[in-house]
Amino acid sequence: MRGRRSSLRRALALVGVGVAAKLVLVLLRAADGEAAGLLGPWAPPTLLYQELWPVIGLYGLDRALLSLGTWLKRPVLADRLCWGLYALLAVYTAINVPIARQFSTPLTYAFIEAAGGALRDSITAYATASNVAALLGLLALVLVAPRIVRAPRRPVAAVVVGVLVLVLGPIGARRSETLGLHRGAVATLLRTSWARLGPRSAAPRDGAAAAIELPPEGPGLELSHLSGAARGYHVIWVILESTGARHLPAYGAAIDAMPRLGELARTGLVFERMYTSYPESIKSLLPILCGAAPAPYSAASDYAAGLAPCAALPATLAAAGYRTGLFHSGRFMYLGMQAMVEGRGFDVLADAAEIGGPYAASFGTDDRSTARRVLGFIDERGERPVFALYMPIAGHHPYRSPGAGTRPFPAHTEAEHHRNDLHVGDEALGELIDGVRARGLMDRTLWIVMGDHGEAFHEHPGNFAHSLFVYEENVHIPVIIVVPGALRQALRVPQVGGTIDLAPTLQDLLGLPQTGVGRSLLRGEPGVARFFTDHSTLLLGLRQDRWKCIVEPEAGRTRLFDLEADPGETVDLAGQEPARSERYREALMAWSAQQSARLGTHLR
Repeated sequence: MRGRRSSLRRALALVGVGVAAKLVLVLLRAADGEAAGLLGPWAPPTLLYQELWPVIGLYGLDRALLSLGTWLKRPVLADRLCWGLYALLAVYTAINVPIARQFSTPLTYAFIEAAGGALRDSITAYATASNVAALLGLLALVLVAPRIVRAPRRPVAAVVVGVLVLVLGPIGARRSETLGLHRGAVATLLRTSWARLGPRSAAPRDGAAAAIELPPEGPGLELSHLSGAARGYHVIWVILESTGARHLPAYGAAIDAMPRLGELARTGLVFERMYTSYPESIKSLLPILCGAAPAPYSAASDYAAGLAPCAALPATLAAAGYRTGLFHSGRFMYLGMQAMVEGRGFDVLADAAEIGGPYAASFGTDDRSTARRVLGFIDERGERPVFALYMPIAGHHPYRSPGAGTRPFPAHTEAEHHRNDLHVGDEALGELIDGVRARGLMDRTLWIVMGDHGEAFHEHPGNFAHSLFVYEENVHIPVIIVVPGALRQALRVPQVGGTIDLAPTLQDLLGLPQTGVGRSLLRGEPGVARFFTDHSTLLLGLRQDRWKCIVEPEAGRTRLFDLEADPGETVDLAGQEPARSERYREALMAWSAQQSARLGTHLR
């Protein structure tokens, strides 16, 4: 009896810490002005039901350990182990409160995988007074709770309340928008780790995994007369870090943070409706390099050369006589990028460690040093045309890009610091442009300039940085292609496209055979872009014509937006357009399953 009461006491102490953690989280989000959806009638069971899962697990494991300790005649050791297990779970719950405050989710496997030394500067930026105070207060409660909690002799009432929370919580999660804050820290880590590391079985190659084609819908501009227009040209492909379409004047920005890019784009193709496949830098490279989309719950290492099919663009260009190189101001060690880029046909791979430079941060080196390294690569070309993939880092959190670039804008908010970062990166891009011009190569150099993903600043509650959601601020990217001599002024291209379409478009412009599963955007065809994120909860999305659909499989929720009437994605039309919503939901679920099947995985 005493052992059972001791186990119950530890379980109730963990309940107390979990309830306090959610209360502190709600208060912090209310202070941030982002508590919408957290104060309704469904909020208590919705926010707490996942906190009870580790409590149940703790109680069961506690009872087993105490029984084992009694059998081994080591009851004191068993009791200490049980208290250690309680402390581990309670401290982990407390640590996740400031994390969930900022990112609308406790730590997932993907977040832990990303949180290496390269993000040291970004992580320390969140050591604010309120976050530190909240954490210290909860850690104090972890110590105090076991002393003030007493196990009831007849815990019937507690059990009834717990059962009600467990039953009503999942219902509330489907009925209310919690922005992922209903997720428990321990439950989320276990679920996402299982999704990433658990046993994998091949999904069926037909049926649920078969693609669902959507009927063509939307505008398209015929550009097939440009096919082969850049035959034999040098190619410089620039992937701007954390640069969404809305940050550039060509896409509606009121302030021009990138004037050198604006000059380059004056005679370029401006693709208006382009989308990243995944709002994170490394896996968003896969469609560009391999002409294939990533799969949910996968890592960059899953796509290493030889593990997954890849019609590698650099290898294709190398076979056509190009000298190929990738130059990254960041570090290949981050998020497994090394595995993503090696074995793709690059003659030269250079990151911050190889490039060096007078300035450095945890995330990498200054972009001007990288731009100069690209120019050096061009000088080494001999008689061959070059394909240079230039990946700067200006724009990445914490928005203090390394280097001595100009920061001409006010900088009172994170968004303003980000704008200054874009300007610093633009100056490095300008140095690259000037260097190409000084070498007399501008007239025979094709430029592709794009963002790897967007960057959010709370346009939607809880949406910060880039990897958490698939709203427009996360996934709508600029794509500008400049073919010297092809246009006298900028031409806006309306067809919807994704990064999976860019390699075929480049090959079409160069007059080379097209690879990958995408399509050339030179064809005047309307298109569909598909994308997802799994950094917090899994979110699947697509854009077709004016429509944007977002599916959240975990909550069974589908949302539909008309971006022409509602560019801010504030009015959900799924209830008014049930047929379209269901068609898009089915198409997204089938597409997601199809990507998983390529890796022998399946959605859980």
